Amino acid sequence: MAHLSIIGTGNMGQAISSVVTKGGNTVELLGQTDTDKPVTGDIVVLAVPYPAIDQVLAERGEQLKGKIVVDITNPLNFETFDSLTVPADSSAAAEIAAKLPGSRVLKAFNTTFAGTLAAGTVGALTTTVLVAGDDADAKATLIGVISAAGLKAIDAGALKRAREMEALGFLQISLAAKETVSWTGGFGVVA
Repeated sequence: MAHLSIIGTGNMGQAISSVVTKGGNTVELLGQTDTDKPVTGDIVVLAVPYPAIDQVLAERGEQLKGKIVVDITNPLNFETFDSLTVPADSSAAAEIAAKLPGSRVLKAFNTTFAGTLAAGTVGALTTTVLVAGDDADAKATLIGVISAAGLKAIDAGALKRAREMEALGFLQISLAAKETVSWTGGFGVVA
């Protein structure tokens, strides 16, 4: 059984919490104002908007050492919704990993919407969570947590695959913002 700390209590934080507890694991939800409460989970999910990441890392960076840290962000330009804000040869996850050298950083949950995580389905398909990272044990641990909840999880490769995952997440958000797909829809994986 795993114990997760989720920093962020919005829709995604709540949906990930639901997934984790459905699989028999435990969760603590920490709002951005709960800086006085220590992070106790072995897995820490950063369920905050990308612009808030630097503040979270400044406040909690020391607490994240030795932990699996899961970046769920899509670093898009929130003013224009027309581009990613990280360099083309990088990703939000790579930037976080560089700032947390003592943590095992993974990218996950950014290609699913909160509604499909909570429902466990995307249309007729079981929700699939893509997981990228450079630490095989960390990926296996997170994939086990996701699978225990009845969702599919796919090892998407090394952390450098986060760039493509962020582009896919950006595309999905763009389509939903234009109402081409619903916020309870999205991409499914048939494997």
